[in-house]
Amino acid sequence: MEVVFKEFPWVAVLILLPLLGGIVCFLFSGIAKFTGLMTVFFTALSVLGLGWQIFDNGVYRHAVGGWGAPLGIDLYADGLSLLMLAATAFVALGVSVYSAGYFERGYSTRFWPIWLFLLGALNALFLTADIFNLYVTLELMGLAAVALAGLAGGKNALTGAMRYLLATLLGSLVYLLGVALLYHGFGTVDITLLAQRAEASPVIWAAFGLIAAGLMLKTALFPLHFWLPPAHGSAPPPVSALLSALVVKASFYILLRLWLEIFGPLVSNTDVSTLFGLLGAAAILWGSVQALRQTRLKLMIAYSTVAQIGYLFLAFPLATAAGVAAWSAAMYLAFSHALAKAAMFLAAGNMLRFGGHDRISDLDRVVQRLPLAAAAFALAGMSIMGLPPSGGFIGKWLMLEVAIKQGRWEIVIVMILGGLLAAAYIFKVLGHTFTQAPSPHESKAVPASMEWSALLLAIAAVLLGFLAIPVLSLLNIGNPFGISEVTP
Repeated sequence: MEVVFKEFPWVAVLILLPLLGGIVCFLFSGIAKFTGLMTVFFTALSVLGLGWQIFDNGVYRHAVGGWGAPLGIDLYADGLSLLMLAATAFVALGVSVYSAGYFERGYSTRFWPIWLFLLGALNALFLTADIFNLYVTLELMGLAAVALAGLAGGKNALTGAMRYLLATLLGSLVYLLGVALLYHGFGTVDITLLAQRAEASPVIWAAFGLIAAGLMLKTALFPLHFWLPPAHGSAPPPVSALLSALVVKASFYILLRLWLEIFGPLVSNTDVSTLFGLLGAAAILWGSVQALRQTRLKLMIAYSTVAQIGYLFLAFPLATAAGVAAWSAAMYLAFSHALAKAAMFLAAGNMLRFGGHDRISDLDRVVQRLPLAAAAFALAGMSIMGLPPSGGFIGKWLMLEVAIKQGRWEIVIVMILGGLLAAAYIFKVLGHTFTQAPSPHESKAVPASMEWSALLLAIAAVLLGFLAIPVLSLLNIGNPFGISEVTP
């Protein structure tokens, strides 16, 4: 039995199960909530099964339909893939339980099929080893995310969703042009074969420029972030949590994977890395200042996402001299940010449902009246600020350590300023949770499942700070960052 379990094709299950679950939810809307919850739960168990295989056997590769590259499509999983799948599973469980209490029947029948299609696309994206298949998963992910962003209806939601649609389609198109150049130049779309055949040339530079531009737009890196605040700020809170915690990370994952496997050794120089670093620094400062200026809670959290994305791109200039440490710090930050930002949006959703609005100045004694939501927001804020012992602290500390060793004091200063600005806008919200609103208003009960979902995700973001050794060991599997000696 144990042998069968270890040899089971978990990678296929991770993709097919959410897609089949989405179809069932669409055809049988009466059981959509139950089917959706069960699908997400068993998908999370499948991540555990794949993790068992990878820890026992090292890197996992699966040829779809028995036809491997270059004729077919290979699915590939290493420590980096598994980390992203684990983050997706954690956030998916929390958001799904929250959504079961948040969405009423009319919206629920629309939410669950689209959400499960998005989950299947995310899992496929993290497992594919083919740059064209990455485009397919990007499109499925983007279209599902746009549909979810407009789920609430109304002028603001539809305007934000339409802006998101145009941005994601443009990003995908530019990415696809880069893929076409690579296929024309080297005759394959398999990442491993491209890494073997590719050589420094104008084709590589042009393809890299197109692919990087498309993915930067989808990741909402400053100054290409114009679509993110309206889309995330106007979407339903569980949708905002998914978009901020998972969808933008998926685009960054692709950029990082292609940089490590194909482009990094060929186009890597101080100019490209410095450009990414400058844009990341600008994102941190601009996003943080804009978050501090907001009067509505969800928009503030959305601009905070713009800022936190910037930290991930600081790893590019740092990785030129300390690749393993810089990339490990960035992915640790990505994991902690996914948990914390999902918890923040869910906590904001609880406050919005309770008070009927998300105006920061009128939160009306949330600490006394909605203590679990206030606690969830505060704990998630610890990780966003980078306070010990949270996961955000570990990720930022690792990155600061690399920057200090390299004498990159400009990066150190930007990170410290970003942390201080994050503290300012988070404590601004927490301060208003203790005060009474100028004009009292009616409150609405918040289901316990919604309160505890947000709180448990926030606690997970803090507890992640105690798991540095296991997480960093996981990232070693498969040598994704060019580590000289790898122990599966």
